[in-house]
Amino acid sequence: MSAGPLEVYNGTTGEADFGGDSLTQDLNIYYSSGDFAWIMTSSALVLLMIPGVGFFYSGLARRKSALSLIWLSLMSIAVVGFQWFFWGYSLTFSHTGSAFIGDLSNFGLMKVLGQPSVGSSKIPDLLFCLYQGMFAAITPALAIGAAADRGRMLPCVVFMFIWATIVYDPIAYWTWNANGWSFKMGGLDFAGGTPVHISSGAAALAYSLMLGKRTGYTKVNGLPYRPHNVTHVVLGTIFLWVGWFGFNGGSALGANLRAVMACIVTHIAACVGGFTWVLLDYRLERKWSTVGFCSGAIAGLVAITPASGYVPAWSAVIFGVVGGIVCNLATKLKFLIGIDDALDIFAEHAVGGIVGNLLTGLFAADYIAHLDGFSVISGGWLNHNYIQLGYQLADCVAGFSYSFVMTCVILFIMNLIPGLSLRAPAEEEEMGLDDGQLGEFAYDYVELTRQVDDVLPGIVGPGSSKAASLKELHTGEKAV
Repeated sequence: MSAGPLEVYNGTTGEADFGGDSLTQDLNIYYSSGDFAWIMTSSALVLLMIPGVGFFYSGLARRKSALSLIWLSLMSIAVVGFQWFFWGYSLTFSHTGSAFIGDLSNFGLMKVLGQPSVGSSKIPDLLFCLYQGMFAAITPALAIGAAADRGRMLPCVVFMFIWATIVYDPIAYWTWNANGWSFKMGGLDFAGGTPVHISSGAAALAYSLMLGKRTGYTKVNGLPYRPHNVTHVVLGTIFLWVGWFGFNGGSALGANLRAVMACIVTHIAACVGGFTWVLLDYRLERKWSTVGFCSGAIAGLVAITPASGYVPAWSAVIFGVVGGIVCNLATKLKFLIGIDDALDIFAEHAVGGIVGNLLTGLFAADYIAHLDGFSVISGGWLNHNYIQLGYQLADCVAGFSYSFVMTCVILFIMNLIPGLSLRAPAEEEEMGLDDGQLGEFAYDYVELTRQVDDVLPGIVGPGSSKAASLKELHTGEKAV
């Protein structure tokens, strides 16, 4: 792999070719080893984010459904990983296609090797496929948290494959493929404001609507319960925050100054977003909330995502403040529209993505994009390119509308198919999805019995000298 001046790729452009013959030529001479190292590292960082989503959602949910949310995040890696190999990459990043969807010229990763990718001529198709495959996997994982407490597991898994094909792939194609209508229009989305966050937030809202409210849910108070494990929320936030450096920084598709700036603004927005949310909660409850900080940090990260390779460092403070405030207030929208969005996915991701997209139209700067040495944009309002805000708004509306409507259609049809009914039976919802759907528990010793003074199964009653309670086993003290 070259560490000096690079050779110019001598294959075809604008259509899929075989990517070179590795037996007769060194295919590495067209690319930089530093770019390879950074994008491969970024791919691993984005992969780390997916179980981070699972832990974040698990901590926010109730104990009896905690493990199911982690399981769904892992299944998203597996299901979409196969879908991406099968036809997802080709539908999204084929070198030819219409304004709305790619073709199957790279079906089964056919001809995916050393040809420069449609994302950047600095990295080959094969590496671009690896990196973008992690984005494809995390997006359904974000959306499927809407199944918390009441959604059956099998329909969730089937939904992931169908949704990735019908919803994610087209939206990502519009945004990032040079043939896509949004790309041609001039929409700016560096790392996934619309394909990842707006689409997943809209899908979560649709999934919550189609599932219906959880048992005991009221329009005024929702289903009041505290997050069952704040430590899991913190752990998930750490995974996500660290992984976001690969998510945004890797989207420069090379090891360059633009990638560094993307990492800088990502970190600043997360810091400011976290503190902003904490202050908003403190004004109401006079308590410093750990969950509030984590929620605000995620809001800042979501907001900066579409802008991270386009905006100067000082603007990241604005992204963090506005993202934290708007997403915090948006958590109340579910009560106004009467949809039981259990984990506030719509408020964090759809609303946060819209905020980020629109602020990108204001603060995008041509000199920031050109930090990679070759990207040229007209910029946003900072460059007096006022039409850019209109482009960003059009992209938001199209992405949200398409994802919401198509998700409703997919779920409506699935619910009519025997064996794919969306909602768990009432008795499983009562006992919890971990028990009803998985037969495993996040905290098995807790689920053995609810009360510490209950007698263990198979042991004679409390009056016997042989009786032993959980309290006795846990503390070593004899029951009186």
